Amino acid sequence: QVPLVESGGGLVQPGGSLTLSCVASGFTFRNYFMKWHRQAPGKEREFVASITSDSEIRYSDSAKGRFAISRDNAKNTLFLQMNNLKPEDSAVYYCDAYRFGVQAYWGQGTQVTVSS
Repeated sequence: QVPLVESGGGLVQPGGSLTLSCVASGFTFRNYFMKWHRQAPGKEREFVASITSDSEIRYSDSAKGRFAISRDNAKNTLFLQMNNLKPEDSAVYYCDAYRFGVQAYWGQGTQVTVSS
């Protein structure tokens, strides 16, 4: 059983929107600090957004105002709503679960491509 499974990526035109999902299984999702990261070809992994177990939220400067992270603990699911997408947002997006400051689980990623 894969602990985190991302979905919702795809090809979208600049200015478009996508909603990514990350379904957790095999652990108590509501207790975990969750992050979205992304990695573009030839670039380092980049923080996008995070949400604590108490739903405190942080965003990278590039995500602020365009992306929204949320979680549904009843459905063990993390979301990333992405609006006004830009070509530079193209990357593989990953969700990660942390407990006591340690990365405990990570997903396989979902590809987002922003292109006309």
